[in-house]
Amino acid sequence: MTRLATLITTIAAIAGMAGCSTAGLEQAGKAGESKMTEHTPPATTCKATAAPDDALIGKSEQDATALLNGCLWRVSERDGKALPGTMDYREERRNLGIRGGKVVWVRRG
Repeated sequence: MTRLATLITTIAAIAGMAGCSTAGLEQAGKAGESKMTEHTPPATTCKATAAPDDALIGKSEQDATALLNGCLWRVSERDGKALPGTMDYREERRNLGIRGGKVVWVRRG
């Protein structure tokens, strides 16, 4: 009897997984819908690409923000305290370290 119960449980589990794997196919096929959104670059261009990243060091946070308008950037550390951020690597993104209102380091990623 236990073999039969094991067999029935296994068949039910496989059928359940197979049903889940095809559940979204009907929805994705509808006109006007897409599975994933394409990444589009920002409409404005990054003015900071003309100068090296080190040019931001020593500038006030407001000045750096103005220079980085249109760029991907974030503050990763403020006054020695690490701030939350995603772990994805984006070469075009600048990560800034701010201490006392001034940029003290710039890293890419």
